[in-house]
Amino acid sequence: MTIESFPGSSGYIDAGVDKKITYFSNTYVLGLTVVAGIGGLLFGYDTGVISGALLYIRDEFEAVDQSSFLQETIVSMALVGAMIGAAGGGWINDAYGRKRATLLADVVFALGSFVMALAPDPYVLIFGRFLVGLGVGVASVTAPMYIAEAAPSEIRGGLVSTNVLMITGGQFLSYLVNLAFTEVPGTWRWMLGVAAVPAIVQFLLMLLLPESPRWLYMKKSKSEAIVVLSKIYDPFRLEEELDQLSSALEEEKQRKNAISYLDVFRIKEIRLAFFAGAGLQAFQQFTGINTVMYYSPTIVQMAGFRSNQLALLLSLMVALMNAAGTVVGIHLIDHSGRRKLALSSLFGVILSLILLSVSFFLASSGFTNVGWIAVLGLTLYIAFFAPGMGPVPWTVNSEIYPESYRGTCSGMSATVNWISNLIVAQSFLSVADAVGTDWTFLILAGIAVAAFVFVYVYVPETKGLTFDEVERIWKERAWGSNYGSESLLEKGVES
Repeated sequence: MTIESFPGSSGYIDAGVDKKITYFSNTYVLGLTVVAGIGGLLFGYDTGVISGALLYIRDEFEAVDQSSFLQETIVSMALVGAMIGAAGGGWINDAYGRKRATLLADVVFALGSFVMALAPDPYVLIFGRFLVGLGVGVASVTAPMYIAEAAPSEIRGGLVSTNVLMITGGQFLSYLVNLAFTEVPGTWRWMLGVAAVPAIVQFLLMLLLPESPRWLYMKKSKSEAIVVLSKIYDPFRLEEELDQLSSALEEEKQRKNAISYLDVFRIKEIRLAFFAGAGLQAFQQFTGINTVMYYSPTIVQMAGFRSNQLALLLSLMVALMNAAGTVVGIHLIDHSGRRKLALSSLFGVILSLILLSVSFFLASSGFTNVGWIAVLGLTLYIAFFAPGMGPVPWTVNSEIYPESYRGTCSGMSATVNWISNLIVAQSFLSVADAVGTDWTFLILAGIAVAAFVFVYVYVPETKGLTFDEVERIWKERAWGSNYGSESLLEKGVES
């Protein structure tokens, strides 16, 4: 894909050089992206694998089979850990760097995988899920940030979305693994334990990679940062990047007080940015994506397909659609922009959730052979969700915060994502039992309508803008368009 510089952004076109930055033009940056994206793979694998493993955990532990609450706890305990990991992940990233945060996440995730594989009862399994969640939570903050800070602004959206592709790829991989181990003794133990492999691989590869160049420049060593940046940019562009980093560093030095969580709410432009970023993360979950991914085999069985193997196979198709849709999103996010992509995605999500609701309403009314309508609804839901509301929240949150607040705000917004994820995962089966699956999906459709309105009103377009230009957007929103010589806010909305 070829991404031209956004008007007013720094880049080769501005420099008068007849050269364009493309997604594949720098294999060094792409390599950093893929290795950091293994954190997304862990995220996705953990999300997907439990949906299949739960079928066999229920077969082995009678207490789990007889308790919807215990099933929800096994699923959602990883989310509790992820919530805590994300909350602390911002501080870890700011204090110790993106690289060390990634290494820590890998160690904790691998440990949790081994605990789950060897669990003698449901409660040790729940503890292992908690440890895995801690690792996933830290990784969910770190990977997008590391990629964004190493990425040229023209292709930042596509590169950060690659992390989301790794998430959806991890979900697809988890279903393949689930199918592979359906006839193997200790089925669910293999499903959960094999997750340690990618964590170990990332740990070893990450030892060979540099720290984020922006973090190095701001927190540790300018000379080390320049070495890394020189592998990303040509000499002219490198000079521009260093000028921007120098200005950002000077601004941070002028701050008299250390940054606190309260500052996020006290400073108007930071508050506006966080509201948009955290809102996107919340709506990503409350529109039901991980309900579909955690419980898709269960939903398929609710629709009338009782075989575990068939449920997993149909869910594999859903996961494949998720990964394929994310590839489309990588192409569109730097062409169409974040805002338009999110709006079109949500429109399709609303229609798909209504179709799911109708399919279960027909089933509860006595109609037969309507299970395929539910499968169609699931597939269409993923087809619309994956290119837009999958990558957009993570991409936007990796780029909308000033340097000094990036770790803190990214960690806080990721925590909002995991809290929302926890609420949905812990309540889905109970709500479905109480009001019916048809009404549950209709409620999600109503939330998707609210999400559409939120994006339309509060989320600006940031396609192709540098970090400094994105920061100006929020200052314009906070203090009026006269803040700068030209309105980047209006330019972003019109693009």
